[in-house]
This record gives sequence, C-alpha cells and structure tokens, in this order.
Amino acid sequence: MSGSRDQDRRAARQAKLDALSERLEQAVGQLVTGQDWLRAVAFAARFRSRSFTNTLLIWLQHAEAYEQGRVRTPEPTYVAGFRQWQQLGRSVLKGQSGYMIRTPVTARFASTDPSDSGSWRRRGRRERPRPGEQVRVEMVGVKPAYVWDVSQTDGEPIPEPPSAVLLDGQAPPGLWDGLAAQIRRHCFDLTDAPDAASLGGANGVTDFTTRTVIVRTDMSDAARVKTLAHELAHIVLGHEARTGDGLHRGIGEVEAESVATMVTAAYGMDSSGYTVPYVARWSAAVDDRHPVQVVRGTGERARKTALAILDTLPEPRTGDGTPPGLDTRSTEPRMTSGRPPSRGQYRHPDMSLA
Repeated sequence: MSGSRDQDRRAARQAKLDALSERLEQAVGQLVTGQDWLRAVAFAARFRSRSFTNTLLIWLQHAEAYEQGRVRTPEPTYVAGFRQWQQLGRSVLKGQSGYMIRTPVTARFASTDPSDSGSWRRRGRRERPRPGEQVRVEMVGVKPAYVWDVSQTDGEPIPEPPSAVLLDGQAPPGLWDGLAAQIRRHCFDLTDAPDAASLGGANGVTDFTTRTVIVRTDMSDAARVKTLAHELAHIVLGHEARTGDGLHRGIGEVEAESVATMVTAAYGMDSSGYTVPYVARWSAAVDDRHPVQVVRGTGERARKTALAILDTLPEPRTGDGTPPGLDTRSTEPRMTSGRPPSRGQYRHPDMSLA
C-alpha cells in the first residue's frame, strides 16, 4: 500500500512539473522582441535570488493573476513562501493561490575516499556518517513548490530601504570604479576613445589581442557605465575562447547586453532606449536559430554572470526580490498544493535552481 502511495505522489509531482514546463515554454515563446526580452531581463535583475527559469514562471503567473483581477500590481515586488511571510508578520490572503516554481531535491552522500568518484554512497534519511566519512549535499531532482507575492498578503508593513533617485544620464556613485576594477583584475587595460567614429561606430570595444577595453567619452555617465558593464561581460563570459569554439557573434552580443542590462537594472537604471533595438537586431541575426532559442540559451548564463559581477560592486538599490528583514536561512513548507501547508511539513529554501 505504501508503495502505491509513493507512486501516486511521484506521478502527481511529475504532472505538476510537466505543467510548469508548459508554462515556461509559454513564457519563453513571448520573448521574441527586444522589448519583451528587456522586460524579462530587467525583471530578473530585481529577482536575482531566483533562477531565470523561476523568474519567468513567477512573472507569467503574476501577469495572469493581474489580468484576472486577483492582484493589484502588474508586476511582483517581493516574493516568499507561506511561512516566510508569517515570519515577517504577514499572512497569505484567503483564496490567493501561490505561484508554482521548481525547487531542488537534495540528498546527502558520504565517502571515506572523496577523490574516488565511485566511492560516494547515498546516506539514509536519518543515517549518521560512519567514522572517517566526509559528507556532501547534491541535487538529485526537482519538485514543485509555491511562493506568494506581497500583494497577496496582509499584515505588518514591509520596511523599505531608502534609495536615492538618479537624474537622467547619471550613474550610481562607485559603479564605474567597481566595474573598472574588475576589468583590471582580469588583466585588461581600460582606455578612452573620443567618439563612436574612432571605434568603428561602437560605444565600446574589447580587444582580446591587446587585452584592452575602450569606451567612448562623448556619452552620458549612465551610458558609459552600461557600456563598461557590457564589455566586462564579454570578458567574464569567456567570449574569446568561445568564439574559437564557434560562438555566433549574435549570441555573444545578446549575452553581453543582457548582463549589462541586469547589472544596471539592479541599480534602478533604465537602458531601454539602447538595449531594445540592440538585442532585437542581434537575436534575429543568429543563423538557423529562432530568437526564442537564443533567449532560452542565454537567460540563465546572463543571470549567473551578472550575479558574479554584482558580488564585488556597491550594494544594489533594488534588492533581489526577497522581502527585507526575512531570515533566508529558515526552512520553508513543502507547499506541494499551493494552499496553506499542514503543520510539520518543511523543505529547503529555493537554491536558485537553474
């Protein structure tokens, strides 16, 4: 009887994951223009604690809820699990369904000889390590879970951190210096060019032969910072080596511009005037690849690269989609139904599943 119940649970889980895949395909299928891609990337920049896949799923389901009149805001702002909202003194409103996302299933493995890949054994649920064993946690699968936007909750107010307002053309203090320092740590020199004509019409150029990054000076501070982030992305993404392996320039440019958009959007900067036509042009230029395929292949890579760059920059203004004041080390309900969980059901927090 127990085996039958386990099979039923596995079947129900797989059905939910299949439904998630269909939703994801729907979301990706909508990202066929530069404008749509910019919105998705800028939104992902505000939800950096989630994978690009889960970001799109949250975005799509919230848009559906907004169209149906179930939420008041067109885009999510802060997202957390049921008990996480309770931790902040807020409760999910009656009748509000959670947004289904994918979360990792992990298992503990042990070995007395970690250098031997074949020596690792999966530990039992409550089994303690044997003498001399080392333990590691690995992802062994995925499962559905649920989160709710703050607009679906009620209770104590969320403490909003203060933020300065940037003027048109202005860049956040310290952002240029932080990006420039990363470029130099990659052993590239940084120089200026007087105008686009001196760079063949470009705003910036990364020369992998001379290991030099050049940015034109006749632009606003904000445009120069965005360009510098774009050139740094080329370096961090390893485009020099990948070009030798057949990387299409269109894909490389979409990746670099997406990273730059995520980095600048994390500070509240708007690069839409330049990025929309740029991404639209390059995503359509990839031979034998539909723009949707380009989107699918670049989204998570761009997110991880942007996170790596942001790690050593001044604290972003916009947060990462996690409600301020939340202890993210706390456990979360399994939430396999999208309804308030039963007592005693817990899971690990979202591990930014790719």
